[in-house]
Amino acid sequence: MEHGLPSLKPIKPSLVNKRNNAQDVSKSWWKVKPFLALMCTALLIFWYKTTHIQFEETEESEPVDEKLKGLPRGIIQPRSDLELKPLWSSSSLSSKGVEMANRNLLAIPVGIKQKSNVDAIVKKFLPANFTVVLFHYDGNMDQWLDLEWSSKAIHIVAQDQTKWWFAKRFLHPDVVSIYDYIFIWDEDLGVENFSPESYLEIVKSEGLEISQPALDSNSSGIHHKITVRSSTEIFHRRVYISKGNRKCSNASVDPPCTGFVEGMAPVFSRAAWFCTWNLIQNDLVHGWGMDMKLGYCAQGDRTKNVGIVDSEYIFHQGIQTLGESGHSEEKRHGHNSRTSVSKSPSDSSLIRRQSTWELQTFEERWNKAVEQDKNWIKSNNRRLRHKRTQETATPA
Repeated sequence: MEHGLPSLKPIKPSLVNKRNNAQDVSKSWWKVKPFLALMCTALLIFWYKTTHIQFEETEESEPVDEKLKGLPRGIIQPRSDLELKPLWSSSSLSSKGVEMANRNLLAIPVGIKQKSNVDAIVKKFLPANFTVVLFHYDGNMDQWLDLEWSSKAIHIVAQDQTKWWFAKRFLHPDVVSIYDYIFIWDEDLGVENFSPESYLEIVKSEGLEISQPALDSNSSGIHHKITVRSSTEIFHRRVYISKGNRKCSNASVDPPCTGFVEGMAPVFSRAAWFCTWNLIQNDLVHGWGMDMKLGYCAQGDRTKNVGIVDSEYIFHQGIQTLGESGHSEEKRHGHNSRTSVSKSPSDSSLIRRQSTWELQTFEERWNKAVEQDKNWIKSNNRRLRHKRTQETATPA
């Protein structure tokens, strides 16, 4: 009977072998796992970088695909500048030792009656590495050619046009993108106490995106107290008024108490000018009302990024020029006297009427835009509430 029973194979050793094999596989897997994790991480990083680059290229190439598809991408130059190029040399200006960094732009609307005053302004700015653009609103350019610096300036002629008309059409952000600061000044400014280099040092050190030099207290045409020079300050960002209808305190967040410059001598950073250019209405050429809104282009808190520089100040002569009849002349007496042409009463009244209408139109457009853009309202209300909370919490 014993010999008739089938022989049983040992089972236990087989189970042990399987268990040992599983343990060996598990150990091998744990050895390989860090390497695989590293490989997966590298692949993910590679995938992200490649996708990101492709996305950027797609964004950049979108206008190329649609409008410039006839050109190879490498030949496209999307920006320009106002730098004069020599005709007699193929070598670059930089190779000749001409400093191209820290370039700035001065643009002035000019008439021949203010030639001597503009001459004094330009002579201050050209040595400070400024590009100069003259907007000739009286159509007279030939009589400027005898000035020693005339060939170094850009001359643009359009009869009876305003500063903002010229700026909107000839100072597009893509054209002036190489300039750090853009000065858009009137022609009737005295610069005896002004240094462009010192002014820019202050603006840069204080982070002023929009600024202007303070006005000599004896200037003509002072409309807002905030623009008047303080003899004890290097610069200021706000004014304090305790009397009258408009009161300005440390809690004030609106212009002209703070965040304000006037239209006669504004200075913009590159980023601030990009915003301001878009704010200028193409059909409203006098710019009335725009000074109250410039602070929104200050690239942040307008109570901090907008300021008046006191140590480098100017004298505003307040000479009216646009709309001159050209029939008679009169002398303006006083500080820095200049010859001016009187305007006919009809011209003056028509210009003022047009300016007043433009102010009303601009304000209506602004209010409508604010009403329609709910996201803008929420964003600015949140910022203003945060600002007021900080000022309330700060001890006097």
